[in-house]
Amino acid sequence: MNLFSNMRAKVLLVLSLFLFTAVYAKTDTFVLENDNLIDPRAIEKINAMGDEFTTKTGIGVFVIVKEQYPTIKSDDMKEKLASIKLYENTVIKTLKKPYVLLSMSFEDTHINLQASPDIASMVDKDDILDTYIIPVLASRDKNDMLSKVSAAVLNGYGQICDSIAEQKGITLETSIGSGGTTFSAIWKVFMYSLVFIGILLYTFVILREKRRGF
Repeated sequence: MNLFSNMRAKVLLVLSLFLFTAVYAKTDTFVLENDNLIDPRAIEKINAMGDEFTTKTGIGVFVIVKEQYPTIKSDDMKEKLASIKLYENTVIKTLKKPYVLLSMSFEDTHINLQASPDIASMVDKDDILDTYIIPVLASRDKNDMLSKVSAAVLNGYGQICDSIAEQKGITLETSIGSGGTTFSAIWKVFMYSLVFIGILLYTFVILREKRRGF
């Protein structure tokens, strides 16, 4: 038991140092971490929405997307969840209230949405996750992970901002008009186009090289 407690203490120390450099060094972005899982254009749009939303409401909406959280590896689900919660709470301590934090880890199969107590009633966690984020991530198609993550995060982020802005009677110029399936479909078409063009270019290069070989 003492060994686990010591491990937790070491994890907390490492996470605190890590987050101090990783989060505070990125004060110009609302995507605190993404492990290159979000398309740069989606990040640019999120930052534009986040900047306008924070200016008009005073609320910061932040995103963390990780391949895997730097937490303890354990087969015990309770210990794993406790470690994940510890990580998320360490992140939250770096955020200025009021805030909303969308966090996601694929290796840990974990996704969460948290808001500071003063605005928690304005954020419908279940609706945003179940309607605007999880269905996009869980869709069984040929879309690559980058496009799925980008679409899901941007769609969810837009809905968070739009729903709170509506409750406050505020209009956002940068709003994507997040309509769940509508926006996801548009974004998917865009990403499919990029993938299709990439395949065509790859095929063209391969065929050209084969012809040169003959």
